[in-house]
Amino acid sequence: QLQLVESGGGLVQAGGSLSLSCAASGRSFVTYIMGWFRQAPGKEREFVAASNAASNGGSTYYADSVKGRFTISRDNAKNTVYLQMNSLKPEDTAVYYCAARAGGYYSGIYSRPGVYSYWGQGTQVTVSS
Repeated sequence: QLQLVESGGGLVQAGGSLSLSCAASGRSFVTYIMGWFRQAPGKEREFVAASNAASNGGSTYYADSVKGRFTISRDNAKNTVYLQMNSLKPEDTAVYYCAARAGGYYSGIYSRPGVYSYWGQGTQVTVSS
């Protein structure tokens, strides 16, 4: 029902910035909850940020580890969600994944991977020290 393709990853020095994009194909993007997760080698996938659908409040959520540094946003006209990453740290190095949950009212937890049904292939972000 929904295909997600991430882009924008790359190599950046600590303290630098990087912007990731997730392009979605499929109808009703505006109704989906969109999330960003990341996974470093040998570690489980962890929550980064999420953006609720406007119809469900339009709230955003962030992991404590990225709060104040990362910003999630979405352009519904372009069916794209973004992750602006500032003040990057080496520990931010990971493969970043875009995820989506079908729309509708939702008041549960947004940080669990199991909440999302659709996933992109990921884009590598490497932060050097």
